[in-house]
Amino acid sequence: MIDSETELEEVYLQPGEMFLAREPTIIRTLLGSCVGVTFWSRRLGIGALCHAMLPRCPESSLEAVSPKDGYRYVDFAIRDIGRKLDELGVHRSEVEVKVFGGADVLLGEDMSLIKPSLGNQNCDSAFDVLQAEGFQVMASSLRGTSGLKLHFYTESGDVLVRRLEDRSLLPKPRKKTKRRRA
Repeated sequence: MIDSETELEEVYLQPGEMFLAREPTIIRTLLGSCVGVTFWSRRLGIGALCHAMLPRCPESSLEAVSPKDGYRYVDFAIRDIGRKLDELGVHRSEVEVKVFGGADVLLGEDMSLIKPSLGNQNCDSAFDVLQAEGFQVMASSLRGTSGLKLHFYTESGDVLVRRLEDRSLLPKPRKKTKRRRA
């Protein structure tokens, strides 16, 4: 349960970042086509959130990529957080995982939907890697055409989600036409 009276440290994640909290913290971020994955251990009170922008780290740079650059990729971020939790003595079976984002916020009427969108690729990558790494997803809010605002409370594992304005429902801007004078 969220206690609004308690002052907690707040951390804001930019795209391509990760934060692991060992003390009660509110981790905030905004997601569009990016994917945010929360990890929470009730037993140890540890929580982590990654904000990944791209589905998979290129194979050619997998060995050489630094964590700072690697957190841009869904697969790298999930695997690295898994390693960090392992080092802290967290068993994967006890971790509550929640996945958010993957919206098609960049689609316009002239963009092709023949190939999967970046948001869909990010979602698919997250679920594939989480399953391969032995994590079970407890909840999710994915896809759509609008972004999400997240507040992850590492003390309780709660995630407050607010869907941002859906741009696909707004009237399309009119094209300007030149008027001729008679």
